[in-house]
Amino acid sequence: MKQRLFCSLLVFCAVFANEVARCQDRVAWALDSLPSIQKIGEVAISPDGSRVAYIVDGLVSVASIADGTSRAIATDQKTSARDLAWSPDNRRLAWLTDLPGDAPSAELWSASPDGADRVKLADLKGYAQNPRYSPDGTRIALLYIEGMPRAAGPLQPMTPLAGLVGEKIYEQRVATVDLAAKTLTQVTPSDVYIYEYDWMPDSRGWAAIAAHGSGDDNWWIARLYTIGADSGQMREIYKPTWQIAEPRVSPDGRSVAFIEGLMSDEGLTGGDVYLVPTTGGIARNLTPGIKASPSSLAWAGTDRINVVANVDGNSGYMQMTQKGYPAGSNWKGWTGEEMIGTSSDVWVPAASFSKDGTVTAAVRQSSHQPPEVWAGPVGEWKQITRVNANVPATWGESKNVHWMNGQTRVEGWLTLPKDYDPANKYPLIVSVHGGPSFACTSKWQAGGMGDTTAASLLGWFVLCPNPRGSYGQGEAFTRGNAKDFGGGDFRDIMAGVDAMTKEYSIDARKIGIRGHSYGGYMTMWAETQTNRFAAAVAGAGLSDWLSYYGLNDIDEWMIPFFGASVYDDPAVYQKSDPIHFVNRVKTPTLILVGDSDGEVPMSQSIEWYHALQSRNVPAQLVVYPNEGHVFYKAADAHDYTIRMLRWFDHWFAKPA
Repeated sequence: MKQRLFCSLLVFCAVFANEVARCQDRVAWALDSLPSIQKIGEVAISPDGSRVAYIVDGLVSVASIADGTSRAIATDQKTSARDLAWSPDNRRLAWLTDLPGDAPSAELWSASPDGADRVKLADLKGYAQNPRYSPDGTRIALLYIEGMPRAAGPLQPMTPLAGLVGEKIYEQRVATVDLAAKTLTQVTPSDVYIYEYDWMPDSRGWAAIAAHGSGDDNWWIARLYTIGADSGQMREIYKPTWQIAEPRVSPDGRSVAFIEGLMSDEGLTGGDVYLVPTTGGIARNLTPGIKASPSSLAWAGTDRINVVANVDGNSGYMQMTQKGYPAGSNWKGWTGEEMIGTSSDVWVPAASFSKDGTVTAAVRQSSHQPPEVWAGPVGEWKQITRVNANVPATWGESKNVHWMNGQTRVEGWLTLPKDYDPANKYPLIVSVHGGPSFACTSKWQAGGMGDTTAASLLGWFVLCPNPRGSYGQGEAFTRGNAKDFGGGDFRDIMAGVDAMTKEYSIDARKIGIRGHSYGGYMTMWAETQTNRFAAAVAGAGLSDWLSYYGLNDIDEWMIPFFGASVYDDPAVYQKSDPIHFVNRVKTPTLILVGDSDGEVPMSQSIEWYHALQSRNVPAQLVVYPNEGHVFYKAADAHDYTIRMLRWFDHWFAKPA
C-alpha cells in the first residue's frame, strides 16, 4: 500500500483531489498520542533491606518491602528532590533539593523514614550531587562545585567563552557536612576534580576517581586515589589503562573494586571488574573474557561482590568472590528482555543493594512495560509502586534480534509496526545509538528526545543495532571499533539491515537512518558509503575529525579510541572522516544540533550542511538555542523528535 494512502487508516486524515493523500499531521498525531508516565527519579534500599525510598516526579516516598505500605515525605512543592542516601543505622534518609533559578543552587535535607523530624542540613550555592553518610553516621559527604554557573557535565549547555580562556576552572570537590554542628567543609584540593567516591569503612577517608584540570575533559584520564577525610591529602593508588568508574571499598577496607574498560562517556559505564589494594599495587581483572559488560557494583560481605551488567542487550546479575568470575557460570537475567536500573532514565543496568547484598531494589521497565519500583531478595522481587499501572503500550512488538556479519555475532532490538501484517511492505528506520560505548536496551522511551516509538504507529519498523563498539558482549567486542570507526561497526549495521529485510516484510526502497552523537556521526558516515537510504537525520553529528579535535570540549576521549591525536596520526582519522567522502552523498539529510553543545560542537553540523548544499543534496539544518548535547527543554526535545519523524515521513512518501 502506498505510504500516502496508508495515512488514511489513521485519524485526522484528508485525501486531496490532486492525488496527494496526506494526513493533516499524522506525525504529530502519532507522537502526541503516546502515553505519558510518572518518572521514577531514583530508588534506594535501606542498609538493613527492610525499606525502599524512591522519588516520583520529584517527591520522596518510603515503602516497607514486607507489606508494600508507603508514606510520602513532605517536601517544598517548589523544589525537586534527588540523590537519596540512607544513614547506616537505617533511621535517617537524606536527599538534595534543587532550588529555582538560572544558576545551580540546592539544599541538603534529612528526615526519619516516616517523614517526621525533617531538617535542613546545608545550603549549597552551586552544583551538588551524590550525598553519602559516613559509616559512623556523623557526617554526610557530597560532591560540590561552589559557584558553578551551570549543572556539571559535558552534556549540559556550555558556558560561552569570554575573557582569558582557561583562567577560571570550576572543580568538583568532596565536601562534608557535620551532622551535629551542621557545618559544611570542602575537603579535597581546589585544583582536583572528583568524579566518584566511596567511604572507607572506618570513616576516615574515601577512595575516589579524580583528575587535575577540567572536569568535562579529563574524566578519560582520571586515576584512582585514596583521600584523608580530615586533611584532604590524596594518594594515587592506581593509574588505569582505560577509563574507570564505580569505586567500591571492601567492608574490611583492604581493597577497592571498580570497573575499567573502554568507555566513551562518563556515566555510560561498562568494562571488566578489577580489584586493587587500598595501599596501591597491581590491579587484578576479576572478569577476563566474560561475554557481558558490568556496569554497577556493590560489596556483599568481605569476599562477595554483586555485579550488574549488560548481557547481550539485557540486564543481568551475578555474585562473585574476590577470586573472580566463576568459570562456566551464567549471568542471571532478572526478567529476560527488560532493563533494570535505579531510575526511569537509567542508561546502564544498575540496582540498589542492602548492606549484606541479599536484598535489592530497582526500577524495572521494558519497551512495553512502564517503570515501577520492585524490591526484595534477588529473584523474589515484589512490586512496590503502581504509579504507571494504567499506562498501556500502544505500539508494535519489540524483539531482541541477532544476526551475523561474517564471523561476528551482532545483537540489537527491532520494533515492529503497529498491527504488522507480513502481506504488506513497511519502511524501516535504522536508529544508531550514541556512545559508541553504549547499547540499545528494552526500556520505556516513549516521547523522549529522538525517540522512535511513534514510528511504529506510523507503520514503520525500527532497528536499533548494537554493533561492535557496543556493550553487552564483553570488552573485546566493545574495543572492536577502536581505530576503525565506520569500518566493522558500519558493516555490522548494514548486515543487520540485510538480515531484517530478508526476515521481515520491509520495503527496501524506504529505509532511513538516524542517530545522535556517535549515532549522528554514523549517519553522516553511512550516507558517504551507500545510497541505500531514502532519508537521513543526523543529530549532533561529527563531520570532520580535524576541526572537531580542535573545537570540542572533551578531546581526551579520542585518544583511547584512535591511539593518538589527530595532529600526531591524521591517517587513522582520515580513513573514517565523513567530510573526505562527502562528494558521494545523495541522501536527503536533516541536521539537528544545540548551539551550546560542547561534546560535538554546532560547527560540525554547519560544516556538513554547507557541504551538502554545495553538492545540491536536499538538506535542512535546525539549531536549538541554549541547548547542549542533550536537550533539557521539553519543547525543544519535542520539536527535535517531530522534525525527525516528519522528515522520514516526507521522503518515504516520495515515489521510488
